[in-house]
Amino acid sequence: MGNELNQELRDLVVGLDAGGTRTRAVLATAADGRPLGEGAAGPGNALTVPVPRLTEHLAEAVGQAVPESVRARVVAVAGGFAGATGAVADEPGRRNALAALTAALSRLGIDAGPPVIGSDIEAAYASAPGAPADGLALVAGTGAVAMRITDRRGIATVDGDGWLLGDDGSGFWIGRAAVRAALRMADGRGAPTVLAELVGRELGVPGEVLPGGTSGGTVRRLSPEVVQGMEEGGAGDEAAPPASGPARTGAAGGATNGVTGSPVERRPLPPLDDTPWSRPHREAYRRHLLPAVMAEPPIRLARLAPLVVEAAGDAVALAILDEAADQLTEAVRALDPSSGERVVATGGLLGPDGPLTSRLDARLRTLGLTLDWVPDGRRGAVALARLAHQGRP
Repeated sequence: MGNELNQELRDLVVGLDAGGTRTRAVLATAADGRPLGEGAAGPGNALTVPVPRLTEHLAEAVGQAVPESVRARVVAVAGGFAGATGAVADEPGRRNALAALTAALSRLGIDAGPPVIGSDIEAAYASAPGAPADGLALVAGTGAVAMRITDRRGIATVDGDGWLLGDDGSGFWIGRAAVRAALRMADGRGAPTVLAELVGRELGVPGEVLPGGTSGGTVRRLSPEVVQGMEEGGAGDEAAPPASGPARTGAAGGATNGVTGSPVERRPLPPLDDTPWSRPHREAYRRHLLPAVMAEPPIRLARLAPLVVEAAGDAVALAILDEAADQLTEAVRALDPSSGERVVATGGLLGPDGPLTSRLDARLRTLGLTLDWVPDGRRGAVALARLAHQGRP
């Protein structure tokens, strides 16, 4: 790479994608954005990582990407930061990011003028082909947020409110729904689901108290066909008597889904009697599961989301994934999209093999929207640095 760089007779730019788990830097040519070097370091959230540590992470990532011999040829730097925005100059995250990146560049001997600071979502949107300036961005990974982008700046945000208040449809949301479904099966309020066993094993619940643990049986899955029969007023091939107990009431005044609490038409639950899981074992399951959940930071529930995908033949798991896609669709809808607008998506749930990609794409098509996916904001940050260079005298 060093010989190639030394032979380059053109200006260079640096783009940074500073996310909640890691910071990545790319060195590229200013003329065409061709990548020449990469570097990576620790978390880059401009609100949660202290400025001195953020400075260290930025210096490490940029230092790896840009050899010392070519640092004088860097003409522009742009960074997309979690916890920051480019739309408001005095926003705390933007101030932290600007201070840290300026200090890191100075330490490395890179004098490229004031760096361009934006959000990681803005950078991700600019990563789409053609570096678009206007449209809709959607992130669905551990968290979830939708944003309207105008002139390459976010002007309206939906959700992204964190695990306590929002992030609906995110990996955290899906993981929490899996635990809720397991607990509801254990206490008798919810339908049988293989998630009870999968979640229990993942969180270290003793095998003898898992569903079917004492008899060697397995959890009876409630198949999608049975759910379809319920929705049509029948019971399919399996008997499903009316649910006992009062229906919960949602905001719309109807019954609520036992997994997520959203308003839905009341569905009868199948009997639990044929599931080899005694009441004492259910109580023991709860006594083990709840402390295991509470012992970790709540956001760690996101690691359980893959279990829902693994159990996707299970109707409760399918319902969780479907509602997650509904939640993300509602976030986009809240931005008042126009038919034909572009939605650029990123995050592990929406990649080429993401569990929500086809579900969300089908829902967005009913709104006249198309879904484009980008892996991260690195390409967009390079594009923003190139645009900044082109706009300078």
